[in-house]
Parts: sequence; C-alpha cells; structure tokens
Amino acid sequence: MQRNVRHGLNAALSITLGAAALLPASVGATDGYFPHGYGLKGKGMGGTAVALAQDTFGGANNPAAMAFAGDRFDIGLDWFSPRRSAERTGAGFPTLNGRVDSDSTNFFIPEFGFNHMVSPDLALGVTVYGNGGMNTDYPQGDFNCGAGPANMLCGSGRLGVDLMQLVIAPTVAYKVAPNHAIGVAPLFGYQRFKAEGLQAFDNAPGFPPFTSSPGNVTNRGYDTSTGFGARFGYQGRAGTVSFGAAYATRMHMSEFKKYSGLFAENGDFDIPSHYAVGVAVDATPAITLAFDYERINYSEVASVGNPSTNQAPLGASNGPGFGWQDINVYKFGIAWLASPGLTLRAGYNHGDNPIQARDVTFNILAPGVIKDHYTLGGTFVVAQNSELTLAFMYAPEQSVTGPSLFNAVLGAGAGGNETIKMHEYSFGIGYGMRF
Repeated sequence: MQRNVRHGLNAALSITLGAAALLPASVGATDGYFPHGYGLKGKGMGGTAVALAQDTFGGANNPAAMAFAGDRFDIGLDWFSPRRSAERTGAGFPTLNGRVDSDSTNFFIPEFGFNHMVSPDLALGVTVYGNGGMNTDYPQGDFNCGAGPANMLCGSGRLGVDLMQLVIAPTVAYKVAPNHAIGVAPLFGYQRFKAEGLQAFDNAPGFPPFTSSPGNVTNRGYDTSTGFGARFGYQGRAGTVSFGAAYATRMHMSEFKKYSGLFAENGDFDIPSHYAVGVAVDATPAITLAFDYERINYSEVASVGNPSTNQAPLGASNGPGFGWQDINVYKFGIAWLASPGLTLRAGYNHGDNPIQARDVTFNILAPGVIKDHYTLGGTFVVAQNSELTLAFMYAPEQSVTGPSLFNAVLGAGAGGNETIKMHEYSFGIGYGMRF
C-alpha cells in the first residue's frame, strides 16, 4: 500500500511540475474568460462534468468526483482559435474610424490530471488547469487621434493585453457512503499579465489625467501574481441518476504592481468565486444525458466588475474596470456508448454575455462576448487500459456595440460608436490510462 501511495504521489508531482512549465502559454475565452469546460471529455459534452466521473479533472470541476474516477491519469492538448475584431464608426473625427483584427488566433492549451485510490473510499489526486482569454494583439492600423499615427485607443504601437491564469488543485475525495462522496481541492494560483498601447490612459498630453499611478498603466512587460482559494464538492448517485454540486471560493491574488495604475485597487486582479450544480441520467444502458448550471461572480472583483464609466482614476479602489456582470451558464451534454470501444459525445453550452454596451471601449482589450458553444467529441479505446479522446467546439460570432468612451473625452459625438466581435474554434486530443 505504501509503495502504491508513493508511486501515486510521485506521478502527481511530475504532472504538476510539467504543467507549471507548459501552461503559461495558455489562453481560453468562452464563458467570459473561463473555458466552456475542463477536461476533453467534458468539453465534448458542452462542458458538463459536475455529476460525472469520467476523468481526473475533478479539481477543476468537482473534487468529489475523484472518489469514483479510479486509478488513472489524463494528459491532453487543445488547439484554441479565437477570432476578435474591433471597429469604430460615426466618429466626429474621421481619423478615429476604422477596424482592426487581433493577430493572436492560435493557442495550444495543455491539460493534466492524476488520481490514486489510496483505499476503496479515499482518493488523492491533482488537477492542473488554466483560464485566460483577456488576450488581444491589434496592429496599430490607420488611426490618428490628432497628434500623428495611433492605435485604436490613441496609444502608440500595437494594442492589446495578455492574461494567463494557472491553477494547481490537489484533491482529496472520500466516500461517505458507497454512492456518495465529498471532496476538497486547495487551489494554488499563478497569473501573468502584460498590456501594450494604452499610452493615452497614462496621463498623456492632450488627454485627461486618467490614472492615479502614472507610469504603471502600459508597456511594462509581464508581471506575475500568486494566490490561493479552495473548491468543495459533493457527488452522489441514486439508481440511474447522478448528481453533484461544487463551489469555488474567490482566489485572493497578489497585486500586479507593474499595472497598479491600470487595474482597480492598485493592480488587484483576483479570480472570482463560482459554483455549479449538475445532474446526469442514464437514459438507457448506452446513453447518458447531462445538465450543469454554473454561476460566475465576475462583479465581485473590482478590476473586472467596476463599470468603465466610474468617475475615479484608474488604479483607485473604485477605479474603472471592464464592467463585467455576473453570468449564468447552462450546459447540456449527451454521451452514447456506440460500442465497447467507442463513446461519442455532443453538447451545447449557453452563457450570458458579461459585457454591456456602456463598457465596449475598455473591452476592445478583452472582447469576451461569446454566448453559444456547440461541441462534439469521442473516446476510442486503443488498448486494454488506454484511450484517446477528441473534442471539437465551435462558438458562432457575437458582437456588442456601444458609444465610444472618447465621446466623453473629446466631445459629444467625437468618438462615435464601437463594435467588438468574436467567434471561436477549438479542437483537442487527449490520452488517458487506467492503472
């Protein structure tokens, strides 16, 4: 038994260190800046996972599921392709009108998970996952804000931001009864962020004094942040019905000091709390139907939820933010055991749009407007204890149009209206092994 435990912990440590080295390149923006799901099996079913125990991603979905996952590990890679654009029309200064497309359209997102049954009732594991999606890279374009060539937000050079969030989630799950389990996952977070091309908001000549901390708004290179939180979960089964619930606390992260003049509360950028409930029904011995409801509380983080119209300096406690609202997410999935060696999946995910028209200017940097996701997937048994999983997602274009912030800065009508648009694709492949 001790040898098995030691083997399991050593494998979990190796996976965790590998993820920490690779995930900083990740990005994903679907339900706001949270992915539509975690784990390729869940992603193929619209993101449903709270009431299922298909893999080792309980640390990201529901830690209680690890009590039913068995001894296994999973590793995968997801190609994610967001297509973002921003356009300004009707500006009183015609040189402010124009359109730009973000050049960053291809990202590769690894995923890792491990689980070991220490006893029939106790499981120890680890899940490593990432969030992101506030990632844009616009060329300067042909804009002119009155002092020569400029980007769309009247700064110089390329315009964009890059946010990555990595979470390492060790898991402990215990069966309190044969078909009922509880679980907990401490969440250890790492963030990386940079911003470019926002010189107009750094108390530039000819513009109002936007920030409380000049020199800490833009073009400071990458800054990093660390913090912690926890996820709690329950999963149970009665007959042909499985059900689950999970809650993740707000992750309190250290401040981005290099961007204390951009983000509210002196560079604070916590990861918001969120919770989910789910149910899965074995409609037939070969068909499983699943539904999850998730709530993401973006508004509790000032730098994300504060309206961009707040009359306070950037970086202040009540400084402008992205104005993101809390969102509800509804996930539907179906799995069909087509043969002993083949499972096919499909799903649909619908989330609220967190961005309002009043905040469109700030969200040129982070156009997380996607609402609908359509998914397909499948798992193929390649050996007695080994399998390959595929998952595909398509999110059709969504847009938000609103009055430009420059109307208030340069005069009524001077900035016209702005529109942000986005659509997405993803395709992933993963390998799982039971032992």
